[in-house]
Amino acid sequence: MGTKLKIGIGGLGAIGLTLARAVTDGTLPDLELGAVSARDAEKAASNLSSIGATAPVVPLEDLAKSCDIVVECAPAAVFETVAGSAIEAGRIFVPVSIGALLNHMDLVDRAKETGARLILPTGALIGLDAVRAAAEGEIASVTLETRKPPRGLAGAPYLVENDISVERLNVAKKVFEGNAREAAKGFPANVNVAAALSLAGIGPERTTVQIWADPEVTRNTHTIRVEADSARFTMTIENIPTEENPKTGKITALSVIATLRRVTAPLTAGT
Repeated sequence: MGTKLKIGIGGLGAIGLTLARAVTDGTLPDLELGAVSARDAEKAASNLSSIGATAPVVPLEDLAKSCDIVVECAPAAVFETVAGSAIEAGRIFVPVSIGALLNHMDLVDRAKETGARLILPTGALIGLDAVRAAAEGEIASVTLETRKPPRGLAGAPYLVENDISVERLNVAKKVFEGNAREAAKGFPANVNVAAALSLAGIGPERTTVQIWADPEVTRNTHTIRVEADSARFTMTIENIPTEENPKTGKITALSVIATLRRVTAPLTAGT
């Protein structure tokens, strides 16, 4: 490629900083860091300096002004701010808070008008290529079973609102069963995977989700079961949580890096 694409990163936590490092150290050679956004601008500047990166720290809504690609890895509460500005500017938008997208699907229609593209990373899940392929035919059912260490679910809005405790568990406890839209609303920091799965397959209303607090597991575990006219498959992934945030698996940031590599790569593998 000639001119490198500029990337703006909304949120400089575990995922955002890993991504900034990958751009800075040449892991993503066709991209350059255009700008970042974070609640604490001084800390963000210090974190960038620690990895040898230099980029202006700007408000979320300004990322799209100077960047070709905007990656959202901020709290779901500010999703609309960063997403809306990226879509209006006609940018490539890569959201990590995919669960929040379910409440803003009008952005997809708007992207058709502005020329923007929404590219959803697989994140902490597995097998979305197979689900997408099966969805070209007929899918009868899609089920996601998520098992996490109890501390990884603590504080989720659904648990708080329904007075469900996950403390001092000795055995696995099913804390939720419903569809993907309900799961994304009740566990916004935990099950972006449910939203991604639903959008790849048969939609949030028809995608069934079970969430378990399991003291026996040390890794965030997701199992997908699909019944379709083209195939029947079951897939399980066990993700190692990040040290900074037990709700987030290490593979999530790597998935975003892989997604961005596909944007500029001359060859991509997989559906």
